[in-house]
Amino acid sequence: VQLQASGGGLVQAGGSLRLSCAASGRMSSINTMAWYRQPPGKQRELVAHITSGGVINYADSVKGRFTISRDKTKNMVYLQMNSLKPEDTAVYYCWCYSGVVAWGQGTLVTVSS
Repeated sequence: VQLQASGGGLVQAGGSLRLSCAASGRMSSINTMAWYRQPPGKQRELVAHITSGGVINYADSVKGRFTISRDKTKNMVYLQMNSLKPEDTAVYYCWCYSGVVAWGQGTLVTVSS
């Protein structure tokens, strides 16, 4: 499976962005899809994940502000990010598990104060 993330950019605090991730390859084998992020100088961390059955989990830091969704018909996963904070600044990565792990190339989100 190959993943292509898009939608990052520069936004002011309080603003919104929507990230998209397109999957190609053996999509029928995809189980869980997720978004990770890596803030400057910090380790990569899980933001949210969604299973093939629709089970969703969020990091505590984004609960109530971010929404992950998945469109199986289009082989897409999305991350709607609202009420963005400067601490949300990071490179965001799309991830999936289909028996093996696959990572997208990352998209930069910068939130200015």
